[in-house]
Amino acid sequence: MTASIPTGTELTIPDPERVERDERLVRGRFWPKLRANLHRIPFLEELLAAYFCATDPATPYRAKGILLAALAYFVLPVDVVPDWLLIAGFTDDAAVLAAAIQTVRANLTPAHWTRAKETLRAEAVGNSERTG
Repeated sequence: MTASIPTGTELTIPDPERVERDERLVRGRFWPKLRANLHRIPFLEELLAAYFCATDPATPYRAKGILLAALAYFVLPVDVVPDWLLIAGFTDDAAVLAAAIQTVRANLTPAHWTRAKETLRAEAVGNSERTG
């Protein structure tokens, strides 16, 4: 019998129950948290593209699981650096999201990015109408 040395590139399949739980959590909390923090999140386009990719039925299961885990970290009220801290509040969220996006970059389609840009424009218009 020979032992194999892990290379770090082994394919791991996300736990289906956890992916389902993360999806419920993200779908329920994503938009309220996003809207409450629009002015403070510097990575909005990436966040939205990841959300649209994660909730796209055509996205492969593994990519969906990775993105949902990162998005769940974003919506959870407790994380390493509290979101209410000025300047540093969303740095850990940005790092987690960047790592997830880099891992599944091939699954983020031009349609996900376009939808993210359109949503940002619509939110900006809606926000200015609410405050103006």
